[in-house]
Amino acid sequence: MRIPALLLAASISAPALAACPPLINHTLPSLADQVTPLCQFEGKVLLVVNTASQCGYTPQYEGLETLYRRYRDRGLVVLGFPANDFGGQEPGGNREIAKFCEVNYGVSFPMFAKSGVSAGNANPLYATLAAKTGERPRWNFHKYLIDRSGEKVLSFGSGVTPGDSKLVGEIERMLSERKP
Repeated sequence: MRIPALLLAASISAPALAACPPLINHTLPSLADQVTPLCQFEGKVLLVVNTASQCGYTPQYEGLETLYRRYRDRGLVVLGFPANDFGGQEPGGNREIAKFCEVNYGVSFPMFAKSGVSAGNANPLYATLAAKTGERPRWNFHKYLIDRSGEKVLSFGSGVTPGDSKLVGEIERMLSERKP
């Protein structure tokens, strides 16, 4: 999805947009209903996670927040995407989701508006991630790790916790790579 000219002028300069990797060249609404160009995260390591409030994996919010706080100063950004695609485990609206995340887990990383992430109804970022990796989320809390260049993407299933040594090792490796 291209950024409309009006939003472009207000949020990102034309040279920055030209440098934005195609993988993150999308604009999506945040949980607070603000338009959010993903290009603002260019040059960062991104951990993209589809979330749900009523899932057995929901406690992973705590680990995601811990990762974000631990590595954000080095360039990690966790991006949460609430979705009701699996088992109807995210039935609430955006306000309910925001309150749940704040009250129960103190989530401070960017959260996006509830949207689809699975085949047929995936938001533009998730459609791009699935095409790039050949893997779609099969359940809540699937993770995609994107390097600073926006080129390399790794996929981790729901059962891989935020503290898993393989995931943390890949985050640290990507953070140690030079910015593009």
